[in-house]
Amino acid sequence: MSSAFLRKIPAYVLLTMFLMPWVSAQERSAIPATLTIPDGTPIKLRLAESVSSAHARVGDRLDFIVVRDVSVEGFNVIPAGTIAHGSITGVKGKRLLGMGGKVILKLDSVELINGERAGLRAHLEVRGRSRTKLMAAAMIATGFIFLPAAPVFLLTRGHDSTVVESTEITAQIDGAASLLSAGVPRPPENSSELGEMMDYLPPRVFSGEGRKGDMLNLVFVGQQEDLQQAFERAGWVKTDKWKPLFVWHLLRHRTSDAQLPMARFYLFGRVQDYSYALPDPGAIMSRRHHLRIWKTDYTVDGMPIWAAAATHDVAIEIAKRGRLINHRIDPAVDAERDFVGTDLTNTLSVSREEYLHSAAPVFQAETASGEPYHSDSRILLLDLHESNPAKAGVSGQSSALVRATPQPIAAPAESFQIVPF
Repeated sequence: MSSAFLRKIPAYVLLTMFLMPWVSAQERSAIPATLTIPDGTPIKLRLAESVSSAHARVGDRLDFIVVRDVSVEGFNVIPAGTIAHGSITGVKGKRLLGMGGKVILKLDSVELINGERAGLRAHLEVRGRSRTKLMAAAMIATGFIFLPAAPVFLLTRGHDSTVVESTEITAQIDGAASLLSAGVPRPPENSSELGEMMDYLPPRVFSGEGRKGDMLNLVFVGQQEDLQQAFERAGWVKTDKWKPLFVWHLLRHRTSDAQLPMARFYLFGRVQDYSYALPDPGAIMSRRHHLRIWKTDYTVDGMPIWAAAATHDVAIEIAKRGRLINHRIDPAVDAERDFVGTDLTNTLSVSREEYLHSAAPVFQAETASGEPYHSDSRILLLDLHESNPAKAGVSGQSSALVRATPQPIAAPAESFQIVPF
């Protein structure tokens, strides 16, 4: 193109020709990118309410809470706290011949950050405990005494099936889902797993029937051996596993057994991983410091986090809330929390301790057996592993780690098997 011809073209036309490629590139970059959530992406969920075969019906709707952010290409497409939906697809009540009930739950969908919904696949089947062996034993024993009465025990029913609140289930995205990146936030850079856990940690544990009980008031950080050695050094005893024939345990060991089993409580849908006790030498059966411990799937600097509920048994009660024997606890559960902290610290097992704030405060409540207790709602963190002196705190600690000052007791707050399709 000759220079004479270029001089005849108006300047604004030349400027437009020069800017067109740049403008086109800007327009292309301004177009929101499409994010694709791959088929099978795992979603960590917890059941929001207990379900029992005694009351559930097929078709009942259920809510689940997402407890971990789901990110794609650095964008937070399903934030923790999002509600996922499911339903009950099968129910069988407790039946004759000692057979227990059954409940089947199915995950349906979860809401994405942009308000659209993505399908989920997973289901959970929980069966109630059977009494078939007990029924057979009773029939045999009765047969030796009066044979015509033995068939009566065929009317024995099993236990209801209960899926307790906070039961965990991992679902998968059912088919790839897409959304635009515009307006989708990125995960916070300073978040920590401990902070995430505290945001969604259930405030209380549950009985096998789904009743809320003791509050979670302790958090441990350390490997399994750190936890076990800390309690051994402090003189605590790991109690025996719970046995259905509890009376035989008492007849065998009498009342001097420091390893007397504890009742089974549930958190995340499973019984405690460890139970420790520090009995009163003069009254082992009726008075003992004790706690139940559950391992979480969260970590701090690679160290597992454990959650625990500690109470102090002070007496035995008979026939309450459908149980033959119950322990009455000291209602000042904060004293037991601090006792555990002091006891482990005195053995040089604790490298750091700190009070955490609960996301769901518990000021006044009742145990699963109906005993009242009260608390300032703080949770004591005890770090049981050797820490680097250069690290004064947990990396990326969140606002949940602010040390709390003592607070007055306030008014009561409003109070298996996972199989993907």
